[in-house]
Amino acid sequence: MSENIMTVARAMVECLKAEGVKHVFGYPGAAICPFYDELISSDIEHILVRHEVNGGHAASGYARMTGKAGVCIATSGPGALNLITAIATAYMDSIPIVAITGQVNSDQIGRDVFQEADITGSAEPFVKHSYIVKDPSSICDIIKKAFYIAETGRPGPVLIDVPMDVQDMECEFFYPEKVEIRSYKPTTEGNKLQIKRVADAILKADRPLICAGGGVFLSGAKDELKQLVHICNIPVINTMMGLSNIDMSDELYFGMMGMHGVKAANYAVSHCDLLILLGARMGDRAVVALKDLKNTTIIHIDIDPAEIGKNVEVTTPVVGDIKKILTQLLAVIREEKHTEWINELSEIRSSSETVPETRKDAVNPKQFIQTLNSHIEKDAVIVADVGSNQIWTANNIRLTEGRFLTAGGMGTMGYSLPAAIGAKKACPDRQVVALCGDGSMQMQFMELATAVQHGINVKLVVFVNNYLGMVRELQDKLYSRQIAVDITGSPCFDMIAQAYGIKAENVTDISQADQAIRNMLSSDRPYLLQVFVDKEEKSII
Repeated sequence: MSENIMTVARAMVECLKAEGVKHVFGYPGAAICPFYDELISSDIEHILVRHEVNGGHAASGYARMTGKAGVCIATSGPGALNLITAIATAYMDSIPIVAITGQVNSDQIGRDVFQEADITGSAEPFVKHSYIVKDPSSICDIIKKAFYIAETGRPGPVLIDVPMDVQDMECEFFYPEKVEIRSYKPTTEGNKLQIKRVADAILKADRPLICAGGGVFLSGAKDELKQLVHICNIPVINTMMGLSNIDMSDELYFGMMGMHGVKAANYAVSHCDLLILLGARMGDRAVVALKDLKNTTIIHIDIDPAEIGKNVEVTTPVVGDIKKILTQLLAVIREEKHTEWINELSEIRSSSETVPETRKDAVNPKQFIQTLNSHIEKDAVIVADVGSNQIWTANNIRLTEGRFLTAGGMGTMGYSLPAAIGAKKACPDRQVVALCGDGSMQMQFMELATAVQHGINVKLVVFVNNYLGMVRELQDKLYSRQIAVDITGSPCFDMIAQAYGIKAENVTDISQADQAIRNMLSSDRPYLLQVFVDKEEKSII
C-alpha cells in the first residue's frame, strides 16, 4: 500500500500539519474519535477545554494573536451545537477559525439517531462557508479551501463536518499548494482613482479624523496607520474592536467612540469635516455617535464591500485590504498640519479627564484598571469580557504596544477566560490578563481547569458586585425597576480558584490593589484576583 493511502482521519491530521497548525482546542466525543485517535501520533498539541463553546473562543483568541486561523473541534449533536455561539462570535468580529465537527455515520444522517444534529444547516447564518464531507477523496481539498476562505478577504469561521464512517474510509493524501475558487476572489488592491480621491480629501480637510476599527488588526496595518496619522497630523479614535491598534498614549489618540465611548472621541466625530473609517463595521453602538454629519465627507475603507455604506452614508468607498490601501495612500500623501483642530480636541480630552472617586468599603473598578496600567508590560494582552467590566476596561486601559481583545459584535459573555487561554498559547512570552464580571465568570470558570492542566499562565480579574451590572443599569434607566439582575448566591471565586489549585487574593480596598496586582503578575502560574466593586458603579456614560 502506498504511504500516501491513509484513512480520512489521518489525512485530516496531515492537512492540519501542512497548514502549520501547532495547537487545537477541543472536546472529544464518539463521532470524532477516529480523528482524535490519529491526533495522538502527531506533534499537534490538543488543549482540552471543559465546554465546546470555550474551544471556539480559545481558537478565536489564538487566531487574533497569530493572524492565522484557530482550530476548534467538537463531536456531533450537542457538542457541535455548543460551538455555534463561538462560531457566531467569530463571524461578527471577523475572526478566522476552522471548526471541525464529527457527524453520525453517513447512512444515518436524517434519521434522528443518537447525537445527530444538522450542524451545517444550524450554523449557516454564522459561517463564511461550511462543508459536510461525503467523498473521502475530497478531504484534502476541503481543508485547504477552509483555511483559505477563513483567512482571506474578510476573515471568518469555516465549518467542516465529517461523518464518523467517512473518517474511517481511505483516501490518497495530496495537499494542494494553492487554492483557486472561481466564485470567491476578494479584492485586495484599492482602486487608484479612489485612492487619489482620499488623498485629495485629506489635503482639503481642515478637521480630518480617522476612526480605526478591528480591520486594522486583521490586515496587519498598525504601522501604516501610525505613519498616516503622524505624516498628516490626523487625530484618531477607535471603535471597541479597534482599541489598541494605535498607542493609547499617543498625543493624537482621542479614545473610543460610540454609546459607551469618551467625550473627546464623540466630540471629534460630531465636529470633523472629514471622517475616514478604516476597517470598521460601524455597528449600532458606534453609529450612535454619528450625528449631524450631512456636511461631513465620509470615506469608508474595508475589505468587505457589503459593509461599506450599510450603516453610514459614504462619500467615497474604497474596497480592499487596509494594509495595501494605506501603503498606496502613503505613496501619494504629503505632510499636513492641523494644529488648531488638534488643540481643540486636546482641550476637550483634558477637560473631560477625571480622577476616579475612591469608594468606601468597595473598589472603584476604573481606579483599579488605572492601577493595573502602571504594572503591565508594554506588550501585554488584555482580554475584557462583556458587560460593565468591558466598558470600564475599554475606557481606562492604556496599552502602548499591547493588544485589547473582547467580543464586540455578538457581545458574548463568558468569552474572556477561554480567549485569554488561546491568546496565551499563541504568545507564551507575553502577559495575558482577562477581566470579567461575576456574572460572566460563572459562564466560564470551568476553564480554570484547562489553564491548570496545560500550564497556561493566564491571569484573571473578577469584578464582584452581585449584579448583572449593565442590565441593571438599563433597567434603572428605561423602566425604573429591576428584575432578574441580582445574582446573590454566587460563589466565592477565590475559593473556586483554590479548588483548582490556583492562588487567589481578594481586593476589598483600592489600597490593596497595587500589591495584589504585583503578586498576580509576578506569579509563574495562573492567578485570580477577586475585586469587590461598588454595586452602584455605572458603566453607561
